[in-house]
Amino acid sequence: MKPYPVLIMLGAAPQTRGGIATVVEAYRSQGLFRRWPVEYVATHGERSSAGFRAAGRFAALLAQYRRALLHVHTTAGMGVWRDAAYTGAAMAARCPVLLHLHGGGFERFYDRIGAGQVVVRHFLERAACVAVPSQRMAGWIHSVSPSVRAIFLPSPVVVGPPSKGARPNLILFLGRLHPDKGIYDLLDAVSQLRAAVPDVRLVCAGDGERVAVAQYAEHLGIADAVKFTGWVGPSGKRALLESAAVFALPSYDEGMPVSLLEAMAAGVPAVASPVGGIPELVVDGTSGLLAAPGDVATLQRHLRKLLLERSLGERIGAAGRETVRARFAAERALPKLEELYAGIGLAPSGARPAPWPASLAG
Repeated sequence: MKPYPVLIMLGAAPQTRGGIATVVEAYRSQGLFRRWPVEYVATHGERSSAGFRAAGRFAALLAQYRRALLHVHTTAGMGVWRDAAYTGAAMAARCPVLLHLHGGGFERFYDRIGAGQVVVRHFLERAACVAVPSQRMAGWIHSVSPSVRAIFLPSPVVVGPPSKGARPNLILFLGRLHPDKGIYDLLDAVSQLRAAVPDVRLVCAGDGERVAVAQYAEHLGIADAVKFTGWVGPSGKRALLESAAVFALPSYDEGMPVSLLEAMAAGVPAVASPVGGIPELVVDGTSGLLAAPGDVATLQRHLRKLLLERSLGERIGAAGRETVRARFAAERALPKLEELYAGIGLAPSGARPAPWPASLAG
Protein backbone atom coordinates (compact mmCIF):
# COMPACT_ATOMS: atom_id res chain seq x y z
CA MET A 1 0.00 0.00 0.00
CA LYS A 2 1.18 3.51 -0.78
CA PRO A 3 2.33 5.51 2.25
CA TYR A 4 -0.01 8.09 3.72
CA PRO A 5 0.89 11.56 2.40
CA VAL A 6 -0.17 13.60 5.44
CA LEU A 7 -0.68 13.42 9.18
CA ILE A 8 -3.55 15.41 10.68
CA MET A 9 -2.69 16.18 14.31
CA LEU A 10 -5.46 17.33 16.65
CA GLY A 11 -4.71 19.08 19.92
CA ALA A 12 -4.75 22.27 21.93
CA ALA A 13 -4.22 25.71 20.44
CA PRO A 14 -0.76 27.26 20.95
CA GLN A 15 -0.34 28.98 24.31
CA THR A 16 -3.29 27.02 25.71
CA ARG A 17 -2.79 25.99 29.31
CA GLY A 18 -2.04 22.34 29.91
CA GLY A 19 0.16 19.39 29.14
CA ILE A 20 -1.02 18.81 25.56
CA ALA A 21 0.04 22.28 24.43
CA THR A 22 3.41 21.80 26.16
CA VAL A 23 4.02 18.47 24.42
CA VAL A 24 2.98 19.79 21.01
CA GLU A 25 5.25 22.83 21.42
CA ALA A 26 8.12 20.43 22.15
CA TYR A 27 7.28 18.57 18.93
CA ARG A 28 7.34 21.83 17.03
CA SER A 29 10.53 23.24 18.58
CA GLN A 30 12.39 19.97 18.04
CA GLY A 31 11.63 19.82 14.33
CA LEU A 32 8.97 17.09 14.18
CA PHE A 33 6.75 19.21 11.92
CA ARG A 34 9.66 19.76 9.54
CA ARG A 35 10.54 16.08 9.28
CA TRP A 36 6.98 14.87 8.74
CA PRO A 37 4.03 16.25 6.71
CA VAL A 38 1.93 17.46 9.66
CA GLU A 39 -1.24 19.50 9.34
CA TYR A 40 -2.07 20.75 12.84
CA VAL A 41 -5.70 21.41 13.82
CA ALA A 42 -6.36 23.15 17.14
CA THR A 43 -9.58 21.58 18.41
CA HIS A 44 -9.77 23.65 21.60
CA GLY A 45 -8.27 26.75 23.12
CA GLU A 46 -9.00 29.95 24.96
CA ARG A 47 -11.55 31.07 22.35
CA SER A 48 -14.94 29.38 22.29
CA SER A 49 -15.02 29.47 18.48
CA ALA A 50 -12.00 27.14 18.18
CA GLY A 51 -14.18 24.04 17.86
CA PHE A 52 -16.18 25.39 14.90
CA ARG A 53 -13.07 26.40 12.99
CA ALA A 54 -11.41 23.07 13.79
CA ALA A 55 -14.35 21.04 12.47
CA GLY A 56 -14.34 22.92 9.17
CA ARG A 57 -10.59 22.64 8.68
CA PHE A 58 -10.59 18.94 9.60
CA ALA A 59 -13.35 18.20 7.08
CA ALA A 60 -11.48 20.14 4.39
CA LEU A 61 -8.25 18.23 5.04
CA LEU A 62 -10.01 14.86 4.88
CA ALA A 63 -11.65 15.87 1.60
CA GLN A 64 -8.35 17.12 0.19
CA TYR A 65 -6.14 14.16 1.07
CA ARG A 66 -8.64 11.30 1.50
CA ARG A 67 -5.83 9.12 2.79
CA ALA A 68 -4.35 10.48 6.03
CA LEU A 69 -3.04 9.40 9.39
CA LEU A 70 -4.78 10.98 12.38
CA HIS A 71 -2.89 11.73 15.63
CA VAL A 72 -5.38 12.75 18.33
CA HIS A 73 -4.20 14.25 21.63
CA THR A 74 -6.96 13.82 24.21
CA THR A 75 -7.66 14.00 27.94
CA ALA A 76 -10.14 12.32 30.26
CA GLY A 77 -13.62 13.80 30.56
CA MET A 78 -15.06 16.16 27.98
CA GLY A 79 -11.92 15.84 25.87
CA VAL A 80 -12.81 12.24 25.03
CA TRP A 81 -16.31 13.13 23.81
CA ARG A 82 -15.08 16.21 21.92
CA ASP A 83 -12.47 14.18 20.06
CA ALA A 84 -14.78 11.21 19.43
CA ALA A 85 -16.40 12.99 16.48
CA TYR A 86 -13.05 13.51 14.75
CA THR A 87 -11.91 9.98 15.55
CA GLY A 88 -15.16 8.48 14.30
CA ALA A 89 -15.01 10.46 11.05
CA ALA A 90 -11.43 9.37 10.40
CA MET A 91 -12.23 5.73 11.09
CA ALA A 92 -15.27 5.91 8.82
CA ALA A 93 -12.96 7.21 6.10
CA ARG A 94 -10.64 4.26 6.82
CA CYS A 95 -7.85 6.49 8.04
CA PRO A 96 -5.63 4.97 10.76
CA VAL A 97 -5.86 6.74 14.12
CA LEU A 98 -3.17 7.18 16.75
CA LEU A 99 -4.99 7.97 20.00
CA HIS A 100 -2.68 9.77 22.41
CA LEU A 101 -3.91 9.93 26.02
CA HIS A 102 -2.58 12.69 28.29
CA GLY A 103 -2.89 13.35 32.00
CA GLY A 104 -4.59 11.33 34.70
CA GLY A 105 -8.20 10.61 35.55
CA PHE A 106 -8.93 8.07 32.81
CA GLU A 107 -9.71 5.24 35.22
CA ARG A 108 -12.15 7.34 37.24
CA PHE A 109 -13.68 8.71 34.05
CA TYR A 110 -14.15 5.21 32.64
CA ASP A 111 -15.65 3.86 35.87
CA ARG A 112 -18.34 6.54 36.04
CA ILE A 113 -19.56 6.71 32.42
CA GLY A 114 -21.60 3.51 32.59
CA ALA A 115 -22.94 2.61 29.14
CA GLY A 116 -20.43 5.03 27.65
CA GLN A 117 -17.73 2.43 28.29
CA VAL A 118 -18.87 0.63 25.14
CA VAL A 119 -18.13 3.74 23.07
CA VAL A 120 -14.70 4.24 24.66
CA ARG A 121 -13.75 0.58 24.10
CA HIS A 122 -14.93 0.88 20.49
CA PHE A 123 -12.45 3.66 19.77
CA LEU A 124 -9.62 2.09 21.76
CA GLU A 125 -9.96 -1.24 19.96
CA ARG A 126 -10.19 0.29 16.49
CA ALA A 127 -7.27 2.66 16.87
CA ALA A 128 -4.08 1.71 15.05
CA CYS A 129 -2.29 2.49 18.32
CA VAL A 130 -3.07 4.01 21.72
CA ALA A 131 -0.14 6.02 23.11
CA VAL A 132 -0.06 6.44 26.89
CA PRO A 133 2.24 8.45 29.20
CA SER A 134 3.17 5.60 31.56
CA GLN A 135 3.55 1.83 31.72
CA ARG A 136 0.91 1.76 34.44
CA MET A 137 -1.65 3.31 32.11
CA ALA A 138 -0.73 0.81 29.40
CA GLY A 139 -1.54 -1.95 31.88
CA TRP A 140 -4.88 -0.38 32.69
CA ILE A 141 -5.76 -0.07 28.98
CA HIS A 142 -5.04 -3.77 28.53
CA SER A 143 -7.30 -4.55 31.50
CA VAL A 144 -10.10 -2.68 29.74
CA SER A 145 -9.49 -4.56 26.49
CA PRO A 146 -6.55 -6.94 25.92
CA SER A 147 -6.77 -6.44 22.15
CA VAL A 148 -5.79 -2.76 22.28
CA ARG A 149 -2.30 -1.93 21.04
CA ALA A 150 -1.24 0.34 23.92
CA ILE A 151 2.29 1.73 23.83
CA PHE A 152 4.15 3.83 26.38
CA LEU A 153 5.20 7.02 24.60
CA PRO A 154 7.34 9.36 26.70
CA SER A 155 6.58 13.07 26.56
CA PRO A 156 9.57 14.91 25.09
CA VAL A 157 11.34 17.34 27.42
CA VAL A 158 14.12 19.73 26.51
CA VAL A 159 16.96 19.19 29.01
CA GLY A 160 19.23 22.22 29.15
CA PRO A 161 22.30 22.88 31.27
CA PRO A 162 21.67 22.93 35.03
CA SER A 163 21.40 26.38 36.55
CA LYS A 164 24.00 27.52 39.05
CA GLY A 165 23.94 29.69 42.15
CA ALA A 166 22.26 29.82 45.54
CA ARG A 167 18.48 29.64 45.65
CA PRO A 168 16.11 31.12 48.25
CA ASN A 169 13.86 28.91 50.38
CA LEU A 170 11.27 28.87 47.65
CA ILE A 171 8.88 26.00 46.95
CA LEU A 172 7.31 25.93 43.49
CA PHE A 173 3.93 24.47 42.57
CA LEU A 174 3.10 24.29 38.85
CA GLY A 175 -0.40 23.13 38.06
CA ARG A 176 -4.10 23.70 38.40
CA LEU A 177 -5.19 25.06 41.77
CA HIS A 178 -7.56 22.22 42.66
CA PRO A 179 -7.90 19.75 45.56
CA ASP A 180 -6.96 16.85 43.27
CA LYS A 181 -3.53 18.45 42.83
CA GLY A 182 -2.98 18.49 46.60
CA ILE A 183 -2.66 22.27 46.79
CA TYR A 184 -4.48 22.50 50.13
CA ASP A 185 -2.23 19.79 51.59
CA LEU A 186 0.75 21.78 50.37
CA LEU A 187 -0.49 24.90 52.16
CA ASP A 188 -0.90 22.88 55.36
CA ALA A 189 2.66 21.60 55.00
CA VAL A 190 4.06 25.10 54.42
CA SER A 191 2.18 26.33 57.48
CA GLN A 192 3.82 23.64 59.60
CA LEU A 193 7.19 24.27 57.97
CA ARG A 194 7.46 27.93 58.96
CA ALA A 195 8.66 27.12 62.47
CA ALA A 196 11.79 25.44 61.08
CA VAL A 197 12.17 27.63 57.96
CA PRO A 198 10.75 31.07 58.80
CA ASP A 199 11.57 32.58 55.40
CA VAL A 200 9.97 29.81 53.35
CA ARG A 201 7.93 30.99 50.37
CA LEU A 202 5.49 29.15 48.14
CA VAL A 203 4.87 30.21 44.53
CA CYS A 204 1.70 28.81 42.95
CA ALA A 205 1.82 29.03 39.16
CA GLY A 206 -1.46 27.96 37.60
CA ASP A 207 -5.11 28.81 37.29
CA GLY A 208 -8.12 27.27 39.01
CA GLU A 209 -9.47 27.92 42.52
CA ARG A 210 -7.23 30.91 43.19
CA VAL A 211 -9.64 32.77 45.47
CA ALA A 212 -10.39 29.70 47.59
CA VAL A 213 -6.71 28.77 47.85
CA ALA A 214 -5.77 32.34 48.83
CA GLN A 215 -8.48 32.36 51.48
CA TYR A 216 -7.19 29.09 52.90
CA ALA A 217 -3.65 30.48 53.03
CA GLU A 218 -5.01 33.49 54.93
CA HIS A 219 -6.89 31.17 57.30
CA LEU A 220 -3.61 29.37 58.04
CA GLY A 221 -1.83 32.67 58.64
CA ILE A 222 0.62 32.25 55.76
CA ALA A 223 -0.84 34.63 53.19
CA ASP A 224 2.37 36.67 53.28
CA ALA A 225 4.38 33.57 52.30
CA VAL A 226 2.24 32.55 49.30
CA LYS A 227 2.42 34.16 45.88
CA PHE A 228 0.07 33.49 42.96
CA THR A 229 1.39 34.12 39.46
CA GLY A 230 -1.49 32.72 37.44
CA TRP A 231 -0.69 30.60 34.43
CA VAL A 232 2.83 31.17 33.10
CA GLY A 233 4.23 30.51 29.65
CA PRO A 234 7.50 28.76 28.82
CA SER A 235 9.78 31.69 29.63
CA GLY A 236 8.04 32.41 32.92
CA LYS A 237 8.21 28.75 33.83
CA ARG A 238 11.94 28.63 33.17
CA ALA A 239 12.49 31.68 35.36
CA LEU A 240 10.56 30.12 38.23
CA LEU A 241 12.45 26.83 37.95
CA GLU A 242 15.75 28.68 38.01
CA SER A 243 14.86 30.28 41.35
CA ALA A 244 13.07 27.37 43.09
CA ALA A 245 14.81 25.29 45.74
CA VAL A 246 12.11 22.58 45.72
CA PHE A 247 9.30 21.54 43.39
CA ALA A 248 6.16 20.11 45.01
CA LEU A 249 3.34 18.16 43.37
CA PRO A 250 1.36 16.29 46.08
CA SER A 251 -1.37 15.14 43.67
CA TYR A 252 -4.09 12.57 44.23
CA ASP A 253 -4.21 11.53 40.56
CA GLU A 254 -1.75 11.93 37.68
CA GLY A 255 -0.63 10.36 34.43
CA MET A 256 2.98 11.38 33.90
CA PRO A 257 2.92 15.10 34.77
CA VAL A 258 4.86 17.28 32.35
CA SER A 259 5.45 19.86 35.10
CA LEU A 260 7.30 17.26 37.15
CA LEU A 261 9.37 16.22 34.14
CA GLU A 262 10.28 19.85 33.49
CA ALA A 263 11.23 20.48 37.11
CA MET A 264 13.44 17.40 37.24
CA ALA A 265 14.97 18.31 33.87
CA ALA A 266 15.93 21.65 35.40
CA GLY A 267 17.64 19.89 38.32
CA VAL A 268 15.09 21.05 40.90
CA PRO A 269 14.61 18.39 43.61
CA ALA A 270 11.01 17.24 43.65
CA VAL A 271 8.54 16.05 46.27
CA ALA A 272 5.60 14.25 44.68
CA SER A 273 2.93 11.62 45.32
CA PRO A 274 3.38 7.99 44.23
CA VAL A 275 0.32 8.06 41.95
CA GLY A 276 -0.15 7.27 38.26
CA GLY A 277 3.17 7.00 36.44
CA ILE A 278 5.17 8.98 39.02
CA PRO A 279 6.70 5.87 40.70
CA GLU A 280 8.10 4.93 37.27
CA LEU A 281 9.91 8.27 37.23
CA VAL A 282 10.83 8.99 40.86
CA VAL A 283 12.87 6.58 42.99
CA ASP A 284 12.15 7.67 46.54
CA GLY A 285 15.25 9.06 48.19
CA THR A 286 17.30 8.96 44.99
CA SER A 287 15.72 10.97 42.17
CA GLY A 288 13.03 12.59 44.31
CA LEU A 289 11.04 12.20 47.52
CA LEU A 290 7.58 10.64 47.70
CA ALA A 291 4.72 11.34 50.10
CA ALA A 292 1.36 9.57 49.92
CA PRO A 293 -1.58 11.77 48.91
CA GLY A 294 -2.94 13.53 51.99
CA ASP A 295 0.08 12.71 54.16
CA VAL A 296 0.83 16.27 55.17
CA ALA A 297 3.31 15.26 57.90
CA THR A 298 5.55 13.40 55.44
CA LEU A 299 5.17 16.13 52.84
CA GLN A 300 6.28 18.75 55.37
CA ARG A 301 9.19 16.59 56.53
CA HIS A 302 10.44 16.10 52.96
CA LEU A 303 10.18 19.80 52.14
CA ARG A 304 12.05 20.74 55.32
CA LYS A 305 14.78 18.22 54.59
CA LEU A 306 15.41 19.53 51.09
CA LEU A 307 15.39 23.17 52.19
CA LEU A 308 17.70 22.67 55.15
CA GLU A 309 20.03 20.07 53.63
CA ARG A 310 20.97 21.72 50.35
CA SER A 311 23.65 19.15 49.51
CA LEU A 312 20.97 16.45 49.60
CA GLY A 313 18.79 18.60 47.36
CA GLU A 314 21.63 18.99 44.89
CA ARG A 315 22.20 15.23 44.74
CA ILE A 316 18.52 14.46 44.29
CA GLY A 317 18.14 17.25 41.73
CA ALA A 318 21.09 15.93 39.72
CA ALA A 319 19.75 12.36 39.83
CA GLY A 320 16.31 13.53 38.75
CA ARG A 321 17.76 15.51 35.87
CA GLU A 322 19.73 12.46 34.69
CA THR A 323 16.60 10.29 34.92
CA VAL A 324 14.67 12.65 32.65
CA ARG A 325 17.62 13.08 30.28
CA ALA A 326 17.99 9.32 29.87
CA ARG A 327 14.30 8.56 29.25
CA PHE A 328 12.38 11.70 28.30
CA ALA A 329 14.85 14.02 26.57
CA ALA A 330 13.52 15.02 23.16
CA GLU A 331 16.33 13.22 21.33
CA ARG A 332 15.22 9.97 22.97
CA ALA A 333 11.44 10.42 23.11
CA LEU A 334 10.74 11.74 19.62
CA PRO A 335 12.37 8.86 17.69
CA LYS A 336 9.86 6.51 19.35
CA LEU A 337 6.98 8.58 17.99
CA GLU A 338 8.59 8.80 14.56
CA GLU A 339 9.04 5.04 14.53
CA LEU A 340 5.28 4.74 15.17
CA TYR A 341 4.51 7.08 12.29
CA ALA A 342 6.68 5.08 9.90
CA GLY A 343 5.26 1.78 11.15
CA ILE A 344 1.69 2.91 10.52
CA GLY A 345 2.67 4.00 7.01
CA LEU A 346 3.25 7.76 7.03
CA ALA A 347 5.60 9.13 4.39
CA PRO A 348 8.23 11.56 5.71
CA SER A 349 8.46 15.07 4.28
CA GLY A 350 11.79 14.44 2.53
CA ALA A 351 13.60 11.35 1.36
CA ARG A 352 13.70 10.27 5.00
CA PRO A 353 13.34 11.91 8.42
CA ALA A 354 16.32 13.88 9.66
CA PRO A 355 18.04 11.26 11.82
CA TRP A 356 18.78 11.59 15.49
CA PRO A 357 22.30 10.56 16.55
CA ALA A 358 22.26 6.80 17.03
CA SER A 359 23.91 7.17 20.43
CA LEU A 360 20.97 9.24 21.65
CA ALA A 361 18.01 7.72 19.85
CA GLY A 362 18.44 4.17 21.08
